[in-house]
Formats: sequence, C-alpha cells, structure tokens
Amino acid sequence: MLIGVRRTLIEKAEKIEEIKSLLGRYRTLGVASLHKVRAQQLQEIRRKLEGIAYLKVFKNTLVERALKEVGDEAGADKLKEYMQGSNVYIFTNYNPFKLALILERSKVRVPAKAGDVATEDIIVPAGNTGLPPGPIISQLNAVGIPTRIESGSVWVSRDTVVARKGEVINESLAAALSKLGIKPIELGLSLKAIYDEGRILSEADLKLDLEGFKKSIGEAYTYALNLALNAAYPMPETITFLLQRAALEARNLALNAGVLLPEILPDLIRRAYIEALALEARVRERQPNL
Repeated sequence: MLIGVRRTLIEKAEKIEEIKSLLGRYRTLGVASLHKVRAQQLQEIRRKLEGIAYLKVFKNTLVERALKEVGDEAGADKLKEYMQGSNVYIFTNYNPFKLALILERSKVRVPAKAGDVATEDIIVPAGNTGLPPGPIISQLNAVGIPTRIESGSVWVSRDTVVARKGEVINESLAAALSKLGIKPIELGLSLKAIYDEGRILSEADLKLDLEGFKKSIGEAYTYALNLALNAAYPMPETITFLLQRAALEARNLALNAGVLLPEILPDLIRRAYIEALALEARVRERQPNL
C-alpha cells in the first residue's frame, strides 16, 4: 500500500513539473471544457492546432498547484473559478482571439439526445417538414409544435421555441427534432477562459462579432471617404474622384462662359445649332408666311 501511495505521489510530482515546464515555454494558458467532447473530435482539434498550441488533460488541482509553485498565486486564484469539471488545458503563444475563433469553427452540430442541455434557444422554423401525415403530427403537437396539413405534407404553422438555452431536452423533444432533421446540439471545445500575461479573458470576452466589425469598418470607410471628397482632400482613395469632378466642373464653366477650347468646341457648336433652331421656330410662329 505504501508503495502505491509513493508511486502516486511521484506521478503527481512529475505531472506538476511537466505543467511548470509548459508554463515556462508558453505565455498563455487556456481552460476549455471537455463536457461531451468526443475523443475523435479532440484529436481533430489537436491536429488543427499543431504548431499553434499544445493541448493536454490535467487534473485541475495539479494545474493550480503548478501555478503557485512558479510564483503565480494570483493567476491560480483568477483561474480557479474556471477550473470546475473536466477540462483540457491549452498552452500557447498564439493570439487568444484567433485561438478562440479556431476552436469556435471546429464545433459541429449533432442531433439531440434525451438529457442533453440546449446550448442555445432551439427554434423549429415554420414551413413544410416534407413528412406525410401520420403519427408525426401527435409527436410534434406533444412538444408544443403547431402543425397543419397542406398539399399532402405536415407543415409547422409558425416559428416555435421548443427549448431555451440551458434547458434539458427530454426524450419526446429529442425524437421530434430528430424526425425534423434538426441538429440543435453544438459539440466542441468551449473556452472557459484564457490567462494571458496576468489578464483573464472570459468566454464572453473572446467572442468576436466579426460580421458586426466588418459592417462598422465599412460604414467608417464610407463616412471618411465622403468627408475627404467634400473637403477636397487629396489622397490615393479620393484623387481619381476629385480629378473627375474638377474636370467636369471646368468643362461646365468653360461651356457656360463660351470659351473656345478644343474639348468643348463640339458642344458649343451643338448648343448654337439648337438655339438657332429654337429661334427659327419662334420666328415662324410669328411670321408663318416666311
């Protein structure tokens, strides 16, 4: 028994030394939940992060102890609240936001099973299910999904929220969603937090609204371009428009002033001809016999 205890202590000490070594090589430590992450999926993520990050499952208490032994008690205290449950630890020098984006894109959607927790609000959209009338109608109605029969198919009458984020999915709902081909459960590594050079970045901090950023940057660019054009501020993005506008204004000015320039002479002759026709028409109105 003493030999077994001694072996366990030695293994713990070796693990702590391994963690301390990793903490010395990498400046950033991430904590990701392993809840319902399949082994195959974890291996795929490891392959995607090869050369970017090192992933390994450690006991939470060993990571906490290693942080304290390297003199980072503050880091251990900050991360402690995110170390609950089964976790994989990510050691990296990579940009935390890029890392979070890679992990987010590695997630997959799967059918729900009884006992699963909704990772977001589950909405069954209105429309044709493509299913023929039969027992499916009572199955859908039993979980609160309104239906009607149209053109020989079962239709969902309106968009229906069947489960809110965080709610447990029961067997009846899981079966109904499976029949509809809806895969509401998102599986993959979920970053709980990243400890980056003394700062804690939570899961919420790491989520970037890229589409929103793109839209804001596009709007800012448009406003800046319009301002520069209205102020006639020459720069690579505006110089072509400014030269075109200057050329048009110069042409109109010369045309209105009747300046004889090769570029506007055809327009002047055309205008003179039109004015002559108009004058002729007025004269004929007054003296029809001419």
